[in-house]
Amino acid sequence: MRPLLMAAAGFALAAGAAQAQTLRMGVGAQITSTDPHFHNISPNNAFASMVFDNLLETDDRARLTPGLAESWRPVGEDSWEFTLRRGVRFHNGSDFTAEDVAFTLERIPTVVNSPGSFRTYTQGVRGVEIVDSHTIRFRTAGPAPLLPTDLAMVPMLDRQTHQGATTEDFNAGRAAIGTGPYRMTMHRPGDRIELQRNDTYWGGRPAWQTIDYRMITNDAARTAALLAGDVDFIDQVPTTDTARLQRAPRIVLSEVDSMRFVYFFVDHMRDGPSPFITDHDGRPLPRNPMRDIRVRRALSLALDRAAIVSHVMEGAATATVQVMPPGAFGYVPDLEVPRADPEAARRLLAEAGYPNGFRLTLHGPNDRYPNDARISQAVGQMWTRIGVRTQVEVAPFASFVARASRQEFSAFLVSWGSSTGEPMAGLRSVAATYNRERGTGSVNRARYSNPAFDAALEAAGRELNDTRREAMLQQATRILVEDVGIISTHLQKNVWAMRQGFAHTPRVDERTRGQDVRPAAR
Repeated sequence: MRPLLMAAAGFALAAGAAQAQTLRMGVGAQITSTDPHFHNISPNNAFASMVFDNLLETDDRARLTPGLAESWRPVGEDSWEFTLRRGVRFHNGSDFTAEDVAFTLERIPTVVNSPGSFRTYTQGVRGVEIVDSHTIRFRTAGPAPLLPTDLAMVPMLDRQTHQGATTEDFNAGRAAIGTGPYRMTMHRPGDRIELQRNDTYWGGRPAWQTIDYRMITNDAARTAALLAGDVDFIDQVPTTDTARLQRAPRIVLSEVDSMRFVYFFVDHMRDGPSPFITDHDGRPLPRNPMRDIRVRRALSLALDRAAIVSHVMEGAATATVQVMPPGAFGYVPDLEVPRADPEAARRLLAEAGYPNGFRLTLHGPNDRYPNDARISQAVGQMWTRIGVRTQVEVAPFASFVARASRQEFSAFLVSWGSSTGEPMAGLRSVAATYNRERGTGSVNRARYSNPAFDAALEAAGRELNDTRREAMLQQATRILVEDVGIISTHLQKNVWAMRQGFAHTPRVDERTRGQDVRPAAR
């Protein structure tokens, strides 16, 4: 959608953006680490893309473009060859070569305590062959049509610089050295990061000399900072403030429908008691009700997704039960969003042996996604109406996701953004059976496991024909939805806001990056 330009009136502007040297950004989520391989989540990946480059990149519509690799081609049915860009240097002057690519893939499985491993993008590589300094081949176990797409998600490191570097070395700034358009000069965890322009960047001179990248996770504070002129640009515009900002003088909005779906996970791992499920007297249940598909279907039928979209998200979302938006590759057109049916949900609970329901604690973040705490509260009320008396507990994302990654919860809110523009990476990461060695289920924090789903997804990953692969991915999606492996609610819309004099290219992958903001043309 085109940006909405509001009439100029009201508070005074500081120096015009065209003359500005510093871009002040206010982002709504914390960067949990500056190690580009530590935690595969959108805020970290957005930050990493300012400091590090990938072999391939994606444009604002999630289409593949050349990056550190100028070209790529299949070599037989079990190998891909990439030709690397010459003349690229890391921030410390080291040349970028095929050795660095091989090292990067070696490092990813070794990252300690990763709550979301990048192994999901490299699991298809069975071997690496360095042909020469700027040519590299990846061997796969049979056809791997999505390998280029996967490698577009992997930031490249320097073997010489990063051999033995720890995540703490990156966070401290000692190892935050890439080939990207900016280099990190200061990092105050949870507060702000300062970036300096890489004047020798292979992709062209960036617009800003410095970037002041501030983490302002409180919605009201982020909007206030923009209106007061303390920052030039914010992301995750609160839905409650959208209309206000549209009317504000000299404020510009930028928006696009995203590929991020919000969903609820329930405990698929435990057969016996689940930690936050009890009877109405507070006694643990002897068996985990979430293992019964009738209970999962009841929880899904209890949800009024249209109300979540209209009342909680204030229209800045689309109701869904699947992972891709309409029109995208892998979208299943006939998977309709069910209407809320509390009576049918109660009948299913009774059939499953819970005619009076049970008690449940629902967990979620309160500073990661637009309206995340409000979404959890709304869902908790909907589940309570069918007899599942739900208490909601929310926390900052950093502490919440650490507990979720340890499988501590019985039900919780999370999401996935399909940065690759297709469903394979999301399905493989979110719902495939967790297997650290194979790199599947890297963020499958509820440990959902369905052999039929795994088989369908694995077959799709080997299919070279796009039409047949899409049909196979659609079948995998059907299996997941029918089994209620996850309980999707909506796809969110991405909205940014900025002071007049700035222009922005909105991305469907929701990444907020300095290189996508520029002085507006006059």
